[in-house]
Amino acid sequence: SLFKFGFGFIEVGTVTPERQLGNPKPRIFRLEKDKALINRLGFNNQGSKVISERISNNQPKGFLGINIGPNKDTKNKEDDYYTCLTKLSIYASYVTINISSPNTEGLRNFHNQKEMEKLLTGINKIKKEKKINQPVAIKLSPDINEEDISSIIELIKKYNIQCIIISNTTDSNREKLSDIKKNEVGGLSGEPLRKISTSLIKKFYKETNGKIEIIGVGGVDSGQSVFEKITAGANAVQLYTGMVYKGPGIIKDIKKELISILKKENLKNISQAIGINA
Repeated sequence: SLFKFGFGFIEVGTVTPERQLGNPKPRIFRLEKDKALINRLGFNNQGSKVISERISNNQPKGFLGINIGPNKDTKNKEDDYYTCLTKLSIYASYVTINISSPNTEGLRNFHNQKEMEKLLTGINKIKKEKKINQPVAIKLSPDINEEDISSIIELIKKYNIQCIIISNTTDSNREKLSDIKKNEVGGLSGEPLRKISTSLIKKFYKETNGKIEIIGVGGVDSGQSVFEKITAGANAVQLYTGMVYKGPGIIKDIKKELISILKKENLKNISQAIGINA
């Protein structure tokens, strides 16, 4: 039903191999003064079996990404990615490897070069064995160190990862927030993430020379914020918090505003704007 609002593509997840209840409630907090959310959902979902059945019984007529991750109490996180990739890729237009949620302990360790190499080696092995042709995206944290960008890009190229999603929520950057809930534990999204993710998109776009697809996420709630992400180097954008605040009509509003921005900038197509401000 989400496609009917006018989305160009939709990504579902994060899906884990087994059913998971997630963290105790309350676990989502609106920071209205900051146009932000903090969430510590903890990958609450019905598990790969139920979700694969649900999608296969109601296969959407649209470009569908499926985002996968490990269960909280799993012994081997890599195996959980391989299980989900095997079970769910058949229903996906692309699969996102989520290594960047701040709400699963140890997950962000996969940004470490050795851990990432091990994971991507396994992902490629499964793709080859199971003849999985769907593109793979990797979803990164906005809290990575600048000096790690080059080594991450090196591995993404080496293991032929087709897309980078920049970025997940941040578990820092609270200093400038004014809402009383700013110190809740969890990932911060919305307006405070906008410039942080756009700046990271520019860095990845420059270092990859625009050769790897980038999906831009963080603080998208208007045509202008979409245009910023695209001109920084994103090929597509995603939003979540923007829709929480502005409702599903946000998509039509963004498209209208984008059309007028393109006219003003004398661009015939949004794809002409990719990376022009990187």
